[in-house]
Amino acid sequence: MVAQNLSVSQKPVDRLRDTENRSSIRDLINSRELLLTWARREFRVRYSQSVMGAAWAIFQPLVLMIIFTLVFSYILPTDTGSIPYPVFSYAGTLTWTLFANSLTFAIPSLVANMNLVSKIYFPREILPIASVLVGLVDFVIASLLFIPLLIAYQVPVGPAILFVPLIVLVQTAFTIALSLFASAVNVFFRDVRFVVPLGLQIWMYLSPIIYPLERVPESLRPIYMLNPMATLIDSYRRAILFNQMPNWPYFALTTLVSLVALILAYRYFKRMEREFADVI
Repeated sequence: MVAQNLSVSQKPVDRLRDTENRSSIRDLINSRELLLTWARREFRVRYSQSVMGAAWAIFQPLVLMIIFTLVFSYILPTDTGSIPYPVFSYAGTLTWTLFANSLTFAIPSLVANMNLVSKIYFPREILPIASVLVGLVDFVIASLLFIPLLIAYQVPVGPAILFVPLIVLVQTAFTIALSLFASAVNVFFRDVRFVVPLGLQIWMYLSPIIYPLERVPESLRPIYMLNPMATLIDSYRRAILFNQMPNWPYFALTTLVSLVALILAYRYFKRMEREFADVI
């Protein structure tokens, strides 16, 4: 009887939370102009007083590609099949740069804008999401270098490249999920800013950026592919370099994980949002 009464009493609370979540999503949608305005502002601020400007978006993955090519083509040769290593590595570094840079700027976004968070009402999730949108702009700019690379190394592109927008969408959902969760946690525990760089370094080596997926022992591959970034990087390479569709079982799992993580992270963010102003 007590359990039954408890269950009944929880139903209004659950309905209230669902109502609040729907209201929060409506607020975010209604604030889309503010989101785009803040993203444009962050893009300008990020590259203001910079000699190279937005060219830094290309420079970072390009330098990583050159270093990886020198090491894994001449010092520790790595077999990438019919795909030249510079093209192979650039596909991986481009994907990883979008992910890593988005998290790096999104996670401290609430603390960095404490005056706004504590004094003005607006959907706070706009701040980390805007950082991810800027990362997408950088991704598009850096992708422009990919075209001459494919032409120079005579890598043909087939119709499977049409799957790239879908892959980008899944990666964006996964990145926003981590950004929302970690940025909220960072408000209460500033240790996050020290953990994230270390975690990203370890995560990078656990993803097939500098080596092909085939180097992972087949017996360990099902566990290895539980890493969403491994699936996403492999999917990009399949679609762009090999004219193949993504590995659907792994890609479906990554999509499911990304969507569930996004829902849970958004709920956590909105629940903790009420305390941001007091803590910051």
